[in-house]
Amino acid sequence: MYVRTAYVTGDPQRIDQALDGLLVEAVKLLSGEPGYQGYGLFADREVGKIIMGSWWESLEQAQASNEHLQQRRAELLAPFASSQSVMTTEALAFTPSPQVEAGGGFRLGRFQLPLENLDKMAEQFRSAAVPAFQATPGFAGAALLADRRTGLGSVGTLWATREALVASRSAQAASRAKAVAETSMNLIALEEFEVVLLDRRD
Repeated sequence: MYVRTAYVTGDPQRIDQALDGLLVEAVKLLSGEPGYQGYGLFADREVGKIIMGSWWESLEQAQASNEHLQQRRAELLAPFASSQSVMTTEALAFTPSPQVEAGGGFRLGRFQLPLENLDKMAEQFRSAAVPAFQATPGFAGAALLADRRTGLGSVGTLWATREALVASRSAQAASRAKAVAETSMNLIALEEFEVVLLDRRD
């Protein structure tokens, strides 16, 4: 499974317009592409950030859909967007079929890792991190994504409510500390977002 993630920043006063357009069209456009497995739309309305992640059966399908839809995506994001970057990564480990309503919470930690430690981190994620998340009230899903060429990746966790997201901060800090100690992970950024839309079909 592969995930194409778009990171977009722009004017917070114009973010709602962009989100409204994506809510109407994104899933409809993506679901017509071969290999589509899901889509998540997340926002930081205060700062002016949007993250979109689409799930695909193969790397080739993820890349082809990006070529087909990038122009329409740019149209939907204008005039909000001032910067945009797209990255395709492999889903090394994930919990299947998460269900979160709009207004839930999403936490994203971006990292870089020595390439030889990626599989070790995936095993640690499955055997230790996910059970710890599942023991935390309000947990709804998690995914570990990485680029095997660069060691760049991310861990995303979904929470049923904003309150559950906030309450989970301490427990997740402990899981991150364990991952850093065991895999030499370099945490680059830690961000929190509102769940705007989640459509997963895996």
